[in-house]
Order: sequence, then structure tokens, then C-alpha cells
Amino acid sequence: MTDFNLQGIGMTSRRTRNRLVERLRSAGIADERVLDAIASVPRHIFIDEALAHLAYEDSALPIGHSQTISQPYIVAAMTAAILAGGRRSGRTPRPSGASPRKVLEIGTGSGYQTAVLATLVETVYSVERIGALLGRARERLQALSIRNVSFKHADGSLGWPELAPFDAVLVTAGASHVPDALMEQMADGAPLVIPVGGGDVQQLMLFERNGDAWRQQTLEDVRFVPLLRGTRS
Repeated sequence: MTDFNLQGIGMTSRRTRNRLVERLRSAGIADERVLDAIASVPRHIFIDEALAHLAYEDSALPIGHSQTISQPYIVAAMTAAILAGGRRSGRTPRPSGASPRKVLEIGTGSGYQTAVLATLVETVYSVERIGALLGRARERLQALSIRNVSFKHADGSLGWPELAPFDAVLVTAGASHVPDALMEQMADGAPLVIPVGGGDVQQLMLFERNGDAWRQQTLEDVRFVPLLRGTRS
């Protein structure tokens, strides 16, 4: 396994990481659990070494295969939405302060969002269509001794039906619509966070299942790579 400098130095140091956390707090991220997770996960190991000095800027960065690692603000906002669940719409599908047990992540990518989620929930089930990215993400989570994540190389729009239902679903790619398979795999009261829209700019949406009915809320405008069908090596 490749050796990673988990602590970082200079522009990847703990001090730089803490400055990012303060910027996210100023930008409106209020959940201290999420901010603690951002502070604890070394983002610099999830990108190429040549870009490591940019790891704690609040920007998306390329990771190869026409994919990106999301900007930290978006990672934090999506994670906070998952943790908040139904409390945004006045419902409390689980006790206040409790985290979802089983989270389905569609689009492992670099593995950074996966790692942040894994520090906050019981189990993450992460699906990635690009095999090379999945292998790299698995290696980095192993380096961090994160053991509550299961990976699957598959078409993310199909979800992971054999392990459903899930207490939350997070999608890290823009979709023209919410795949039916994902909605069918959600437990009652579960939140689904997904970028929706066909253009360069999508709307980050929060859906919550209430039996056969759905509540929805628009969170903010975002830019994500498209959710594609099939798999790649």
C-alpha cells in the first residue's frame, strides 16, 4: 500500500485545515459534527500530489477520468443535510442528534465525501461506476483505518438493492431526474440528497420519504459532473 502523509505539512498542515473549517463556519455550515469531520479527514491524500497545496482551498479539483473532488463547502452542506434529515421539514424520523445507520452513497469518486460520511454514520455503502477511482478510494480509506465502508463497482443509478432499505441516500453526480431505483431503496422517513438538473448548473435537492409520498426542498445551486449509466474499468 502507498504511504500517505496523513498529518500534512505547510499548505496541507492541520493549521491550514483548521482555517478551512473556519471559512466553512462563516459560510453557514453550523453542524459542529460536520465541521469536526472536515477537520479530521486529510483532503490532501485524496488528490494528486501536484495539487496538494490546493487541498484546503474551498474549490473542486480534478481527480482524473473527467471527474472532480467536490469543494469542501458542498461536501459539508450535503453531509449536514443528510444528518438533519426530516427536521428540515418539521418531521423527526429519528431522535434529534442521532445519525442515520445505513447510508447509500452514489459516486465514490475520490473517496473524500465517503470518508467524511464514514466518521459520522454507522455504515456507508458506496457505489462507483469507474473501477480505477474505486480502487484508489479504497486504498485511501484503508490508510485512514476507516472500516465501516463497503464498496461496489456498479451503475450507481441502480443503487444497491440487495442491501436496501437505506436510512439516507447521497448522490454526488448531477441527474436529470431522481432514479426510481434509489427512491425505492429508501426507508420511510429517509432523506435523499441529490443534484438535479440537465445543464451545467443543477439544484441541490433534499427529498424525504413519507410512506408513498415525498417532500422536497431546494437547498442551493451546484455544479456536478453528470450521473452516467454503466461501468468503466
